[in-house]
Amino acid sequence: MSNNKPMPVATEISAPFWEGLKARRLLVQQCGGCAQWLFYPRRHCPACLAPDPAWRKVSGQATLYSYTLTRIPTLPDFIDEMPQKLAVVELAEGVRVNTTLVGLEEDQIRIGMPLQPVFAQVDGKGTRLLRFTGLAQDAAALEAAPVVEAVAPAEVPDNRLQVDCQDQAALQALVSEQYSGWSNSLLVDQALIDAFAELSGDDYWIHTDPERARRSSPFGGTIAHGALVQVLQSRLKLALGFEITGFTTQINYGSDRLRFPAPVPAGSRIHARARVKAVELNQRGTQMTLEINIHVVGQERPSVINDLVILYQR
Repeated sequence: MSNNKPMPVATEISAPFWEGLKARRLLVQQCGGCAQWLFYPRRHCPACLAPDPAWRKVSGQATLYSYTLTRIPTLPDFIDEMPQKLAVVELAEGVRVNTTLVGLEEDQIRIGMPLQPVFAQVDGKGTRLLRFTGLAQDAAALEAAPVVEAVAPAEVPDNRLQVDCQDQAALQALVSEQYSGWSNSLLVDQALIDAFAELSGDDYWIHTDPERARRSSPFGGTIAHGALVQVLQSRLKLALGFEITGFTTQINYGSDRLRFPAPVPAGSRIHARARVKAVELNQRGTQMTLEINIHVVGQERPSVINDLVILYQR
């Protein structure tokens, strides 16, 4: 079971819904003007435009409106859930909710079948997601948090190719468009972000104020500093298949290019892969450009692209 799955981010409007799930309560908005039930959460009733609909506890009684079975994971981290049973259920109050079905075999699923809510705990912090199952199933037994296997660091193979820092032909052979395998993964939580903010002096609210970020950030919460994510590459063991030998000094010579294309939300896990982009032998020594891409686990777009220049000297 992967612990790197993307999680919903609470906003100022939706926070009561997510907090209710933590307490095993299903809260849905109801308009005070026309009594219409609303879902998804919003600031105004779409029927009469009355503001500030009230949050009310509902039973969770529902019927299955629609569903689909996905046999290709929507993200690699969901491979353990195959086939995913994605569903739209209609609550007794008339609103429809996107969810997943649990505890049901494929031949047990029928459109219109009655369902009950499952407040599924998905991590050790008490975070819960709303799922549904049949009335004959034990919903309480389906709520338990999954056992998560620890993410092991990437192992450095003992049979890595040994390349002398002055063997120009062998060095050029390392240049490739193909990336290495993934490194180990690393959790970037709020405590780590706060520690970096204190060290660097960059305490801008988008990094350090979760409440304000939830209200005002376009990302729905705090994000890590780009510089922090870049620095963390030293804690990510790249799965390179070679080792440079024959040098006395190895110097971080800087970066030819450094970009932060995508944010790293607090609570994300990151990992990295790399490729040799260029090699040059000159009077200073052997200069290798290693393109390192750091991603949030499960995301295709990198959060950091760093063309790191390494100088090897005899």
